[in-house]
Amino acid sequence: MADRVIGVALDFSPCSKAALRWAIDHVVRTGDHLILVNVQKDVNYDVGEVQLWEATGSPLIPLSDLSEPGIIKKYGVKPDAETLDIITTAARQKEIVIVMKIYWGDPREKIIEAVDKIPLSSLVIGSRGLGKIKRVLLGSVSNYVVNSSSCPVTVVKSSEHEA
Repeated sequence: MADRVIGVALDFSPCSKAALRWAIDHVVRTGDHLILVNVQKDVNYDVGEVQLWEATGSPLIPLSDLSEPGIIKKYGVKPDAETLDIITTAARQKEIVIVMKIYWGDPREKIIEAVDKIPLSSLVIGSRGLGKIKRVLLGSVSNYVVNSSSCPVTVVKSSEHEA
């Protein structure tokens, strides 16, 4: 196992891709393991072996498998072309191992579970930059993770503004 295991919370939104790019540019170095932590709020997969992983999350999915069409059906996750390009380029240029781990449930709880169970050396997470009222009503995943994590957490603010 690498000396450092860096996690990035990734839901394929623009702000999580910004966090992924930031982590690759500023945190990840040669020899690291980069774990993409994805949390699906809804369980929408075929009945079968995935039910075994509902409580513990998926096995670690290697980068080479992430572009396979069967991944979408098996785990209910579809990495987009831009994300695949970012991580494929990073793996090649920085000589790092990249894997994805998928969880199902509340993103706040599952990201903390990933930090503790994998375990992660540090975590990078995006922030949508919700206003104060939206943050109170919706809750902030990044705020919860910062206050609950057992490892250092870096929050990357998205440059895109939501109405």
